[in-house]
Amino acid sequence: MTAIWGIVNVTPDSFSDGGDHPDPTTGLAHARALRAAGAHVLDIGGESTRPGSERVPLAVERARVLPVIEALVAEGAVVSIDTMNADTAVAAVAAGARYVNDVAGGLADPDMFAAVAETAAAIVIGHWRGPSADMYARAEYDQIGREVAQELADRVAAAVAAGISTERIVIDPGIGFAKTAEQSWELLRDLAEIVALGHPVLIGTSRKRFLTPVLGEDASRERRDLATAVTSVLAADAGAWAVRVHDVGATRDALAVRTAWQGDERG
Repeated sequence: MTAIWGIVNVTPDSFSDGGDHPDPTTGLAHARALRAAGAHVLDIGGESTRPGSERVPLAVERARVLPVIEALVAEGAVVSIDTMNADTAVAAVAAGARYVNDVAGGLADPDMFAAVAETAAAIVIGHWRGPSADMYARAEYDQIGREVAQELADRVAAAVAAGISTERIVIDPGIGFAKTAEQSWELLRDLAEIVALGHPVLIGTSRKRFLTPVLGEDASRERRDLATAVTSVLAADAGAWAVRVHDVGATRDALAVRTAWQGDERG
């Protein structure tokens, strides 16, 4: 079964939903709605990683996410903390988060892997080549699937060296991070290179800019959600363990149709 991670951005400036859930109260309400819609994991973030975004102070990030995490965990939800900061990751795990989703793969904060190693949490290691403010300057590849796989393998090795056991590691090829639209599509076509590393693979395509050229001028949020649901099914067929989405209901329905089509329980 392909797991669905619901995105909860408690921020004023995230790419597609910045300002929709800017404080813990509205963030918690949104998280509850995503869980009711079928999210298996709720991924709570307090810092935008949209192209051009700037970092926020640790205290601000924690104030946004920790109340949401504590409340959801008390209700029995499975929670992930979406952060590039080791201190925030540790605080979130102490509050009950089971996953640390680091889009920077431990490169933004050199203490991340050692910090997570001291907890029981699993870690999502994202492919990253630099800060969002200028990440497209690093979007140069000859064979993107092979290069991203090798760079992820290097980060996995660093995590293991820091004391994180392999069964606690999930990998994410970082669609859109230091990748142009065409490079993102090429990487998805090369997803077998990532799956072959042998770790669970999380795919995040939701509402990202690389979808816009395919959809044309009217690339509304609703159309991007539909496109995301399609990519969720294709990612599942390619071996993804989980997909990370804004619109949980659309992806849930798309995966249910896939299961019915196949006549099995793979979802």
